[in-house]
Amino acid sequence: MPAPPHFVLDFDSTLVRVETLDLLAELALRDASGAAETRARIRALTDAAMEGRLAFREALAQRLELLRAHRDILPQVAQRLLQAVTPSFARNRSFLAAHAAHIHIVSSGFRELIVPVAESLGLRADHVHANAFTFDAEGRIDGCDWSNPLSADGGKVHAVAALNLEGDVVAVGDGIGDYELFAAGVAQRFYAFSENVQRAAVLACAGARPAPSFDEVLYDCGLRGAVSYPKNRLKVLLLENVHAEAVAAFEREGYAVETHAGALDEAALAARLGDVAILGIRSKTQLGTRVLAEARRLLAVGAFCIGTNQIDLAGCQRRGVAAFNAPYSNTRSVVELALAEIILMMRNLPAKLRQMDAGVWDKSAKGAHEVRGKRLGIVGYGNIGMQLSVLAESIGMQVCFYDLAERLALGTARKCATLDELLAQSDAVSVHVDGRRENRHLIGAAEFARMRPGALFLNLSRGHVVDLDALHAALASGHLRGAALDVFPVEPAANGDAFGHPLRALPNVLLTPHIGGSTLEAQQDIGRFVSSRIIDYVNTGSSEGSVNLPGLKLPPQAGAHRLMHLHENVPGILARINQALAEHGANILGQYLKTDERLGYVITDIDSRYSAALTRAIRAIPHTLRFRVLY
Repeated sequence: MPAPPHFVLDFDSTLVRVETLDLLAELALRDASGAAETRARIRALTDAAMEGRLAFREALAQRLELLRAHRDILPQVAQRLLQAVTPSFARNRSFLAAHAAHIHIVSSGFRELIVPVAESLGLRADHVHANAFTFDAEGRIDGCDWSNPLSADGGKVHAVAALNLEGDVVAVGDGIGDYELFAAGVAQRFYAFSENVQRAAVLACAGARPAPSFDEVLYDCGLRGAVSYPKNRLKVLLLENVHAEAVAAFEREGYAVETHAGALDEAALAARLGDVAILGIRSKTQLGTRVLAEARRLLAVGAFCIGTNQIDLAGCQRRGVAAFNAPYSNTRSVVELALAEIILMMRNLPAKLRQMDAGVWDKSAKGAHEVRGKRLGIVGYGNIGMQLSVLAESIGMQVCFYDLAERLALGTARKCATLDELLAQSDAVSVHVDGRRENRHLIGAAEFARMRPGALFLNLSRGHVVDLDALHAALASGHLRGAALDVFPVEPAANGDAFGHPLRALPNVLLTPHIGGSTLEAQQDIGRFVSSRIIDYVNTGSSEGSVNLPGLKLPPQAGAHRLMHLHENVPGILARINQALAEHGANILGQYLKTDERLGYVITDIDSRYSAALTRAIRAIPHTLRFRVLY
């Protein structure tokens, strides 16, 4: 590893996520008259100074005059600053502590507030160069030590020059004053830090290197930090209105996140995927062979829904792309919709609602029934089918179910030996099967004919499992009393697109636009669940919850490097990996292997010594699908 340069770090909006004087104003002026206006004025002065629109000393003097805070508030401010450490610095705490002798904090802020944060990161108090408050007789801030060069314009240049640092100096900060270190020649590099705030005037400075995180700085300097590759260089593309919870989760991790409200067709998606590392989709986006061929950097895809039939899982496997979904997160929402539709149709409400829309008043009880005592037949007794069984029974329905797999009946539900048995005895049939090809037209003309006259039919699973022409005939003839459909073989690509189908003309049908899982609660849970699985996979190599990789959950390993190797499941791969490790002198601290019929997945933790030659050797092993150094 090369010797590190000297780092000169800014404090406000760099080492911490806030501007210290803004935070001091928030706490000191909380109950003061006109506090909001004063705080806004202080923020404006801060921005003007950082962007070079106002002389720094003038801005500092005006802000301190507006504050007039008492010294008793300072410990509270320091405590808040400890909680506001910038994430990329926090995760590189080990690097900071190990190289503290080469790191200086040079700030126009105040030592009383900076030192506690510096020491919490393992940095040296004597390497904090900053201003100091002065106080009046009552203990209120009345200014600072104006003889300190850091209280003046260009003060950082004088402070760093006085340090007489030998070797390269790297400046990291978000303000014009930090850039001046580079412009004056006292720093050989300047990184315009933008993890907390983006100042266009600073990013536009000649020679400034953009730094969305401290990881980027270390990577660009050829140093090993907490991650092997800066997350800001990993692009996340989220389609189809994936919940904001997922967007926020990826942004907190430092990824570059792009969102798109609707689905993309094959050509548009293929054109966008060239530099995407993580793709998030819902049910309408198709990730097929042609698209995957363009996904050169794709690490993982998240289906922010239950099903994954829109993803070529085998193709993802061949390219070492992990796929994740949310098999349970919207279960409750789908079940509630199914139960609501059963009640609506039992009460004959579709027809009643249409009559009311036409101005016809009909309050007769003809055709209206309670659900209590009626028999519900559930086709597919998985997560949704089981929960529907429990809730339906709780409101007095009798439940039977049919499933190809052996399932434990919940409550008093009874398993039917055949689908025909279930159809013949059910007052309402609700289908909850997966999207495999074998389920196409699982329910067709023959199955509708076997249902009881006057029965209800619901499909909230996959559009292709029902022959809609046969369903139309059964409804039009009166054999079935009503039907509710939430899914269709072909669905519009985006909200607002036209939807047409002959079933729309029937009065005894409830049609909904694939909204079974579309509740705020479900979408939030899905956004949180899938994003956490992907982040865990990228950060630690854990494939728990993946639908196409062997599941491997790993404990964290401190003071080590973690190597991830995904390969075709053929004999001898693990031996080849260990041979390469031995030949290059890498000591194994822990190793984990899991395979399925197609893939092998190996995680190896090694000590801190490894070479580029080792990674090349492992990557060159035949049958390797993907190799990554995780950290």
